[in-house]
Amino acid sequence: MTPTTDSTTPPALQVRGVSKTYPDGTVANDRVDLIVTAGHIHAVMGENGAGKSTLMRVVHGLETPDAGDMVLHGRPFTPRDARQAIAAGVGMVHQHFRLVDELTVAENVTLGREPRRGPFVDRDAARRRVATLAVDLGTDIDPDRPVGELSVGQKQRVEILRVLDQGARLIVLDEPSAVLTPQEVDGLFTALRRLADEGRTVVFITHKLREVLDHADAVTVMRDGRTVGSRAVADVDEAALARLMVGRDVVLTGTRTPHTPGEEVLAVEGVTVHHDGRTLLDHVTLSVHAGEVVGIAGIDGNGQDELVDVVTGLRTPTAGRTRIGGIDLPNDPAAVRRLGVGHIAADRTDRGTAAASSIADNLVVSRLGDVARHGVLDRRAVRQHAEDAITIHDIRGGTPDTPVASLSGGNAQKVVIARELHGDPRLLVAAQPTRGVDIGAIERIHDELRRRRDDGAAILLVSTELSELRSLADRLVVLQGGRVTARYDDPDTVDDETLGRAMAGEVSA
Repeated sequence: MTPTTDSTTPPALQVRGVSKTYPDGTVANDRVDLIVTAGHIHAVMGENGAGKSTLMRVVHGLETPDAGDMVLHGRPFTPRDARQAIAAGVGMVHQHFRLVDELTVAENVTLGREPRRGPFVDRDAARRRVATLAVDLGTDIDPDRPVGELSVGQKQRVEILRVLDQGARLIVLDEPSAVLTPQEVDGLFTALRRLADEGRTVVFITHKLREVLDHADAVTVMRDGRTVGSRAVADVDEAALARLMVGRDVVLTGTRTPHTPGEEVLAVEGVTVHHDGRTLLDHVTLSVHAGEVVGIAGIDGNGQDELVDVVTGLRTPTAGRTRIGGIDLPNDPAAVRRLGVGHIAADRTDRGTAAASSIADNLVVSRLGDVARHGVLDRRAVRQHAEDAITIHDIRGGTPDTPVASLSGGNAQKVVIARELHGDPRLLVAAQPTRGVDIGAIERIHDELRRRRDDGAAILLVSTELSELRSLADRLVVLQGGRVTARYDDPDTVDDETLGRAMAGEVSA
């Protein structure tokens, strides 16, 4: 389908027939076309492995296409590397930030382009430069603050400031909201709209339908490496976008079915965690029974990670106790797994996978005894297990031998899901289980979690997505500042505004 554009405004970027095939035969892009209107916010959507990130890497000079060409602001554009793309005015904010935590905001933004006074770096000039850019972006950030002290949303602003400092007129963002809270997402797109109104052009990759409809001017959908449709956002709705992405009708909202909870599986009693003089969890008490989903709501960074670490044996609490099936929790993740606990980690890169290892090895790393004979790995069994998981969970972009690092973020998440659901865990701790995953995969993951609940599993669901919590959770517990600020035995009885107040600490438990 031919992409659409506003005939009265010149395109900032034209991609014409771009193809990219990797040495292993994987076709990432197959004659892709894309037209992005100058001064607009343009979304690129598609399932995991559809070729979106590869296309953006081509635009940013990180990949060389096998065929096709590009035009940037009316001129032929053939960047051989990222430096040439940057010099041409193309900046990219990657899904995984490329910042130095030990350096300040100003030092990160100007790194490699520091203003100088003679042989010395002019730190005052760097601060002024960053402060001016921050005003352009509409954000309030201290140039002297170490980046390691910033929230995820603030770090993303620093990345955007850096590409602005590089002189970017076309800004590409890869899954910019994947690790942001709802409040941070709103702030991000307010800033991006400000940039577009000033004449810059924004292209962002996303899986989130609502995000596109709320914030983009136009959207291009990719499937299996090809462009399958391009639309003005005003002309589409969620159902139409989902059909373009997946090629079929998709159930966008699931319905919670009545549940009958069984015995108590998880008991968290007065758990407190102190670290470096701070209280990260403050006398948290909750329980999860067999056959129910308990959702943990809250803005990221309010104790959810510490709670998950305690329950999975990764952190020893300062006070309180945690029991699984009446047994005191051992301070040993392997022992916790032997008690029947599965853990979908929120950070799939650092905790959920061994990125350099193969899909097959990642799938069996927590249950090597199941694929070993007399202490020796049965590689045939390992490979067969991986092939089955790849088929069942629709893991795209490689074979059992493919390193997880080469997968898209969503497909890496599918590897984690496949591993943790294998063996029917008694308690499943699911932290951000659909972060960075496409709409079709979200539907499958939600269906699988409901099925596990109906089969008697206890599920502790941690999510910053209120729609996900409403779709899955039988009970809700809100964390703010490491404390439980509210509990709802029936999520249908509370509206989003009240939930938001509880998440902000304005509602007392």
